[in-house]
Amino acid sequence: MNDAVQHIEVYRQEAEELLVEIEETVLDLEENPDDTEAINKLFRAMHTIKGSGAMFGFDEIAEFTHHVETTLDKVRNGDIPVSRELIDLILLSRDRINEMLNAAQKGITVTQEAGETIIASLNALQPGKTAGNPQQEKKTAPATPTRDPEAENTYRIRFSPHQDLFLSGTEPALIIEELRNLGQATIVAQWKDIPPFSSFHPESCYLYWDIILTTSKTINEIKDVFIFVEDNCDLSIELLDDDQIPVDEKEPKKIGEILLERNDLKPEDLQGVLSGQKRIGELLVEAKIIDPKLVESALAEQQHVRQVAAKQKEKQAASSIRVPADKLDTLVDLVGEMVTAQARLNQKASELNHPDLTLITEEIERLVAGLRDNTMSLRMLQIGVTFSSFKRLVRDLSNELGKEINLTTEGGETELDKTVIERLNDPLVHIIRNSIDHGIESPEVRQKAGKPKEGTIKLSAEHSGAHVAIRISDDGAGLDTEVIRAKAMERGLITSDENLTDKDIFQFIFAPGFSTAKSVTDVSGRGVGMDVVKRNVESLRGTIEIESQKGNGTTITLKLPLTLAIIDGLMVNIGNDYFILPLSSVEECVELDKKKADKVKGRNILNVRGEVVPYIRLRDQFEIQQERPELEHIVITEVNGERIGFVVDSVIGGHQTVIKSLGPAFKDIQDISGATILGDGTVALILDVNKLAR
Repeated sequence: MNDAVQHIEVYRQEAEELLVEIEETVLDLEENPDDTEAINKLFRAMHTIKGSGAMFGFDEIAEFTHHVETTLDKVRNGDIPVSRELIDLILLSRDRINEMLNAAQKGITVTQEAGETIIASLNALQPGKTAGNPQQEKKTAPATPTRDPEAENTYRIRFSPHQDLFLSGTEPALIIEELRNLGQATIVAQWKDIPPFSSFHPESCYLYWDIILTTSKTINEIKDVFIFVEDNCDLSIELLDDDQIPVDEKEPKKIGEILLERNDLKPEDLQGVLSGQKRIGELLVEAKIIDPKLVESALAEQQHVRQVAAKQKEKQAASSIRVPADKLDTLVDLVGEMVTAQARLNQKASELNHPDLTLITEEIERLVAGLRDNTMSLRMLQIGVTFSSFKRLVRDLSNELGKEINLTTEGGETELDKTVIERLNDPLVHIIRNSIDHGIESPEVRQKAGKPKEGTIKLSAEHSGAHVAIRISDDGAGLDTEVIRAKAMERGLITSDENLTDKDIFQFIFAPGFSTAKSVTDVSGRGVGMDVVKRNVESLRGTIEIESQKGNGTTITLKLPLTLAIIDGLMVNIGNDYFILPLSSVEECVELDKKKADKVKGRNILNVRGEVVPYIRLRDQFEIQQERPELEHIVITEVNGERIGFVVDSVIGGHQTVIKSLGPAFKDIQDISGATILGDGTVALILDVNKLAR
């Protein structure tokens, strides 16, 4: 990949991150219209997309973003208020930029009409313009003080780049020149930090600049000049001379005052030069105004604060790097191969029984375990990022359906493997859409039922052992068991005399094509989706449960594994074949002899401490022909809240399992979720306990 292509790819990644940030910030701004920091954050994000886009040849994106940036500049200056219309237009602009970015990546062009419509609407928000009735706008618009565009202020600026500024490709001279174009500027370069030639490094920046600028521009417009280097420099901008102050009230400052304001001279040094007096602490002690220990305490406090500040600065300076996802996936694959090779080494060392080799093997096992855990942690992402993306979905759909819905989140810091999060997005989208369309009632219906007019959908996540439990709850109408039961009877899924629990009845909504909706909408009602949701969740080795009460809402719980790459498993064998069961699902192992099996007269149930547990004979399930041993074992697992056993010949023990795909030739196999390679090179199949139980 040449440098140009690499830089363009970096811009795309940065722009995608900024677009996510823009959407989150806009939705936060809608809830808090007075949040000036959110407005500034939006402006900086748009400015970065525009500036970097122009730099890397995305001229259409830069041109379009310029109009959005201009509008946001007027918002932060108080010329345009934060309104519902403004929020809608910024979200549309964000979508437009994303569309252009994707089109540029695919090498296609997008139509101009949509962009021109958005620009026209943005221009209509400008003071004195309106997209509606001009007379009405004139009556309702509040009177806001305006600033004389010709008024000039004088600012003191100190621009002190960090020494590594050149490494980011930034040229300070261009920034200084841009400042000159803003007005009358007096610029003084400071070179006192330039080291001797022997220690001079040509890639380091040793200069800093003092600038006095008289301009009609606002302080925000001056800050925009430094927007690309604000994290890589020390910058101070102070208002010196306000044009609104009468000339006869202005008094030139003394040299000493200027040096003190610039922090180039300490007050005690100035006093020392002027009067030759000692330090303030010494003077206070000598004058017997204060006890020496109190001065010592104050100095200790000062030193402590300095040390804490230094540590915080050092912590903030800690750098991070951006790594492509495919490289991370390759690293995980290599670690998986290393775990497999380490298992083979353990087995060989056990066979040779050599003390020195055993010690080396144990050390390698410890190192591989540490490498495995650290590598897996690199793929862990906070699910809060995914939760935040649903704010826009809830906002748009609630507007479309005429409902008032508030989305709340909890446990956003909970971490999951990035692969799990990526594959979880579609199931969550469908569940939330169903909650909005079928679950939450209209404001009128809710008020008649004595509920708040605004409905609530809550997304929460929490760790539960080796799993993460994700719950989607709403305070809507809940599921009607009678309606679901009637629909199931209509489709021939059950008969009228079957006695089912509410939990059993809820499972019918996962049947393909099952829907109780009276009408089909653009959002849902076609009977597709929930069966796909369940299939997708189970493909992640997860489970899905429903709790609901008519009139009081529904809670859907997804229980998912932390990672899909390496799991802790329980190895068992049947005849000459080996199998792995996910250890997180295993509760206990019990023995099963022929006498116990004969007592139940061929029924596959077992009494375990007074509890009846059904079981499946894996030997029969997989048609393994070898003779059954006298003493078998049952591995009891929990599946969808119920206990079920799996009969095997023997339990071998725990196994660190690196999951391998079976490949497209075995895509239709239902009961196997993958395979792993054992220490001796043989293959063990990983059982899908959810599908086996079903």
